[in-house]
Amino acid sequence: MSEPAPGPSGSGTVVLDVGPGVGALVLRAAPEANGQEIEISPAGGAPGHRTHSQVRPREVPAGTQYAAVYPALPAGDYTIWLDAVTPGTQVTVEEASVTTAWWRT
Repeated sequence: MSEPAPGPSGSGTVVLDVGPGVGALVLRAAPEANGQEIEISPAGGAPGHRTHSQVRPREVPAGTQYAAVYPALPAGDYTIWLDAVTPGTQVTVEEASVTTAWWRT
């Protein structure tokens, strides 16, 4: 059973929990990725230790942007997965800040 894609989130509806040792990741994507679940895991970590977020439309002052948001991640390097077995790219999440990266499928 597939989950329905939620509608757009408005400004201020996502709480990012950043601070000592913890950062957040905003993974921007093309509109065609709307509804896609994107998995990430600590780089070099155990296979199966992944988290995911759904690409959703995000309403910002400049218009609609599409992104998956990971609001509280331990600082470090992460692998973004193309599918269940194929690593895509790596991103570094800095502590006490929000890292922005682009997801290109």
